[in-house]
This record gives sequence, structure tokens and C-alpha cells, in this order.
Amino acid sequence: MKKTLVALSVIMAATSAQAIELYNQDGASVNMGGDIEVRYKKDTAKDSEFKQEIDDSDLNFDIRYAVNDQFSVGGYWELNDLATKDGEGGDAYVSFITTDYGTLKVGKTATQLDDAGIGSDYLFGVQSFVETADFSGDEVVRYDLDKGDFYFGLAVMQDKADADALGKDGGLFDLKAGYRVADFDFSVFYGAAKLRKDPAAEADQSIGALQATFGGVENLNLEVGYYRAEFDAKGADEEDANTIAFAADYTMGEVTFAGGVSSTSYSHTTKEDHKDWFVNAGYALAPNTTVYAEVGGDDVKENETGFGVGIKSSF
Repeated sequence: MKKTLVALSVIMAATSAQAIELYNQDGASVNMGGDIEVRYKKDTAKDSEFKQEIDDSDLNFDIRYAVNDQFSVGGYWELNDLATKDGEGGDAYVSFITTDYGTLKVGKTATQLDDAGIGSDYLFGVQSFVETADFSGDEVVRYDLDKGDFYFGLAVMQDKADADALGKDGGLFDLKAGYRVADFDFSVFYGAAKLRKDPAAEADQSIGALQATFGGVENLNLEVGYYRAEFDAKGADEEDANTIAFAADYTMGEVTFAGGVSSTSYSHTTKEDHKDWFVNAGYALAPNTTVYAEVGGDDVKENETGFGVGIKSSF
């Protein structure tokens, strides 16, 4: 995990339906996927410059072998940031896929909390403790089950290689559960982490999230989320952070408009409460290709309004 007050995001673009099938014979299949995003952005920090960024340049392969009609064994391999000098390996795991009983993944991947978060943002989004950390690791076991109306998942992450904030004596457990009914989708997330990288700075952390989305109006999606993190560090008072966020998007033909706002408060006096917002528009230039513009900001002292434009494409 990158930060002590952890964050939520979305995973697994690599298994999208747009993947290119390279091979399919005798129960074995190989699919290739990827994405690219280039943008110009001025951040919200004071005196930030308007500059180019390559946000994504990823390539992945999803390999599966059918044991029978109900069970497959797979392997997934991803290369991240291919267009930058900081390029590195992404997810790499073995999966056990069943028709009726869900999927088990073992290896380098993200845990359940990485699925949380609301808002159709490109550059800024609704911000809180849930927007900046990395719920990914090299030693993850993750299980997912989706039955259409009900879905459930849990994950465990270790750090026996002592490579992350967890440390070899630490760990993370998290879960999600959700229910889809009528035009609503309700979900809950919970996670508990023991940070043991530095014996002098040991800490325990718990994270919870509640989310609801509504899509009962044509072309309109409404979202609300509540997030809470509690952080108990060795030799320090317990801290907590609470965020409530709202977001919406509306599609007219090839154009989608979106916006959101969030409010985050902290129990610790050294951390400044803040409100964040964003609005954007994206145009579907071609299949799986969008050009966009976004403006975002917050009420943090001395910060400025940020803005940017970009293009993203996936396959």
C-alpha cells in the first residue's frame, strides 16, 4: 500500500470484452488487451505547469485452458507503463475459473478495496483518503463470485518479501458484498491492515465503504459513497477520516458529461478538512476511444483550479 490512509480505485481493465483473441483451439485461448492515454494537465498545486503526461501505456495477455465445461485454469500477465522509462510489470497471477462457483486468483494483483470508488473522472475526481493508495501486492489470494443480482469477494495480502508497507509480519484482509435490485446497485467494503514494515512505526488500519448507484433514468447515472478509515499508530493517538461523495454522469449521443463533489474531514488537527469537485465532458471519437476535457479543484489553502485535456483508447 502506498499510503497509510488508503485509497480505492478500479481494477482489471485487462479482462475487458474488447480484448483481441489471438488463439482459441482445443480448449485453450489467448487474449491480448491494452490501453493508452496521453493528456495535457495543469494540477491543482499552486503554480503548476500545463504539461504532457502519459497516464497509461499497458499491454496484457489472458491465457486460459478449459479442463471441462465448468472449470478452467488460467494465467494473466501484464506490462505497465511501456512508453515511459519507469515501465514495470503489472499483474501476474494464476486463476481458477468456474462457471457456478466464482474465480480464485493467486499471485500479483489487487485486493477487493481496489474496486471501490465512484465518479466518471479522468484527471481529478472526488478526492479523499480512498483515492490515492495502491491495494495491490505481489502476494495476494483473491476470490470473486458474481451471481447477477448478488456479488461477493474477499482477499488476503501478505508481504513476506518485506517489499511494501505491510512488512513480513504484516498483512491485509478485505471483502466486498453487493446487491443489484431494480435500477439500484448497493455495495459494502471492509478491510483491515497491519503495517509492520518499520518496528518503530507499527500501525493498524481499518477501512470501510458504503456505495449506491442508480440508473433508472435513461442515459443518467447517479452515485453516492461514504468512506471511513481508522489509523492507530504505535505511540500516537488514533486518527480517523470520513468522506461523503456524490457523482453523476449523463450521455447524449456520443458525448458524456460527468461531475462530482466530495467532503473529507479528519479527527487529527494537523490534517486540513477539504472539499473537492470535478466536471468533465468526453466524446466517443471511435470504438473504445474517448477525447475529453476536465476541470477540478478543492478548497485547500493556496491550491488552484486544475484543468486538462486528453485522449484514451483501449482494446
